[in-house]
Amino acid sequence: MENLRVITHPLVQHYLTTLRDKNTGVDEFRRSLRGITTLLAYEATREVPTITCQVETPMGQASGTKVYDGRVVLVAIFRAALGMVEPISDLVPGARIGHLGIFRDERTLEPNLYYTRVPSDLQDSLVLVLDPMLATGGSLVKACGILKERGARRLQALTIIAAPEGIAVMAREHPDVPVYTANVDERLNSIGYIVPGLGDAGDRQFGTFPEEKP
Repeated sequence: MENLRVITHPLVQHYLTTLRDKNTGVDEFRRSLRGITTLLAYEATREVPTITCQVETPMGQASGTKVYDGRVVLVAIFRAALGMVEPISDLVPGARIGHLGIFRDERTLEPNLYYTRVPSDLQDSLVLVLDPMLATGGSLVKACGILKERGARRLQALTIIAAPEGIAVMAREHPDVPVYTANVDERLNSIGYIVPGLGDAGDRQFGTFPEEKP
């Protein structure tokens, strides 16, 4: 995939290793998710919309650059991406936030949309689509399609780990959308989970487990 960006910075890999470890508890998992998200967002926002301005320093005037207020939109895919929103909103001044509720049918592995709430004026914004796991690619492909239909012209995807299968689907369906990730893992297993992966990012982040699901 021409638009794949694998971030190999040592701190990114440190946080990724912590996230993978099955012995990492909920609190540490959340902290590591925030840390790795901040670093990925730093890379993904290199071309964020900016304006030039003048500021008064204690010693005189200086030319400067500021992020164009409101021109960065974060779109989190429920629910696993919720933990990625706060660190990026702390990093990017004036970022607006949207949400897409998409769940994967455990039988067919197909994505199903059940909730949409995003800003209406996406045309001139950099839109960052957040999803910790790029597995089959179904959810991310659907999210990008919805946002394009709503006018988004500059999309970038942030994911913690990706599977080759999901990368191939994104390359086919949305070759214009760069994907930022910390690692490309080996494969998907028979039920669509990334191997070696890090388990279910939502469950590990929020302290829910398969046996507790209805």
